[in-house]
Amino acid sequence: MRKIKVVTDSTVDLSDAVLAEHGVEMVPLSFTIDGQTYTDRVDITPETFIQKMTQANELPKSSQPAAGTFVELYDRLGAEGYDVLSIHMTGGMSGTVRSAAMAADMTDTNVTVVDSKYISRGLGFQVIEASQMAAEGRSMEDIVARLDEIRAATRLYVVVDTLENLVKGGRIGRGKALIGSLLHIKPIGTLNDGVYTPVMNARSHAQVVKHLAKQFADDVKGSTIKGVGLVHAEGCKLAENLKEKIAELTGYSNIEIDYTGPVISTHTGPGAIGFTYYFE
Repeated sequence: MRKIKVVTDSTVDLSDAVLAEHGVEMVPLSFTIDGQTYTDRVDITPETFIQKMTQANELPKSSQPAAGTFVELYDRLGAEGYDVLSIHMTGGMSGTVRSAAMAADMTDTNVTVVDSKYISRGLGFQVIEASQMAAEGRSMEDIVARLDEIRAATRLYVVVDTLENLVKGGRIGRGKALIGSLLHIKPIGTLNDGVYTPVMNARSHAQVVKHLAKQFADDVKGSTIKGVGLVHAEGCKLAENLKEKIAELTGYSNIEIDYTGPVISTHTGPGAIGFTYYFE
């Protein structure tokens, strides 16, 4: 049986150190801000991205990696003796997984492409467990079947603090945004089969924390918590408050808080958080 190498993209919200520890290869997306193009995690950091985004007249535009970029990587890994499991962010938000699938048809390497149906740590959960199973010598079929189980047991919520990027992105009108801002609305959404779906409009950060912590506690009751991720786009205080409330309700405190990458930041704007967990 050939060895399996896991490939993912830069929306995974896992550090370079963690990816290296698990032997995961990462292909970056790129972004254009006011005519200047940057490669995600190569020549721009999440903090710098948010600063440039808030100063820009228009929303940044993201570009998935070219199929040729994937082909080069797949060819190299095949020559090194690997089969490839390429796991990517939801196709509902980016063409990255389609670009990977095109490349899989263009290479001689045996490549299996998986749409994680998630982004950020929701993608990360699948990438890490797949790499661990690959290191144990598990088959491609076993790993892909396990990814289906993880996907079904994952929950991801995104909280928006300002409605400005939703207006710029054409998702809501400016009049509706003005009313929402006056009412201090903080939209909470989830990913339903890989597509962003509104859940509720909270009226305060305190209501956001109360709702998400209770949802988490209800979901994991009687189950084993397999992983929790909290990421933010200049929303660290909200993330910290949610972490504290979760610990208060459930006793679970093994939660690291990190910056999210440009894809979530562009959709949500500054002040947002992404909360992801899976359990069984």
